[in-house]
Amino acid sequence: MKPPGQHPASRLLLIPVAAAVLLFALPLLGLLVRAPWQQFAAQLCSPPVLDALWLSLQCAIAAAALSCVLGLPLAVWLAQGATWSRSCVRILVTLPMVLPPVVGGVALLLAYGRRGIAGGALAGWLGITLPFTTAGVVLAETYVAMPFFVLTAEAGLRSFDRRYALAAATLGAGPWRTFWQVTVPMVAPSLQAGLVVACARALGEFGATITFAGNLAGRTRTVPLAVYVALETEPEGAIVLSLLLVVLSAVMLLVLRHRWWPGR
Repeated sequence: MKPPGQHPASRLLLIPVAAAVLLFALPLLGLLVRAPWQQFAAQLCSPPVLDALWLSLQCAIAAAALSCVLGLPLAVWLAQGATWSRSCVRILVTLPMVLPPVVGGVALLLAYGRRGIAGGALAGWLGITLPFTTAGVVLAETYVAMPFFVLTAEAGLRSFDRRYALAAATLGAGPWRTFWQVTVPMVAPSLQAGLVVACARALGEFGATITFAGNLAGRTRTVPLAVYVALETEPEGAIVLSLLLVVLSAVMLLVLRHRWWPGR
């Protein structure tokens, strides 16, 4: 009898598998083939690229941190049960994941712009203006990135064995101490994964950023926006910036390799 892996039906699966692999591999191959390798270092070290890269890293890290600060309490609340209110909030939180990013940018502009429902009060009472500022970039990236952290953290909290928390409580630990010394360490892999995915999503954000924060060099022009500008004026520079984003994204995925390759 032939092993299951050598069955003719199993071999047929290689055709769609190869097609799927090519679907993802050919675009990357195109970048590598067309990359201006002789000018790569000069393009990469140019002041506009370095400014965009530094701004992107700052904003993505800030967005991931803000996603954790605001998203962790939300994930804890969502994981505590199944009620209609939690279902409505979960839909609200998940919505930015399926909305076109430019729609999210328009919504942010109508909410936090100078004439927005909250932006007018922020500008008039506190003197805070968010559109077309670096803070606006962070807000736009947080809006699209936080759902990834919340859903990942909630999944980790739902899989947490609450008997450990109950055991800590019987030993005299209060709810706050139990949460930080028992629950958080045990769901730490999920929280770390959520942070990395949120940071990666923020790093690649384009639509909401350009709509809400604009495309101002040195102020709101992140690497994805710099790719857009370079594609119109200097295609070789756009390829270099695209490869830079590919490398950064791949590094972030390697951080999560233990979630896909157990034992590594």
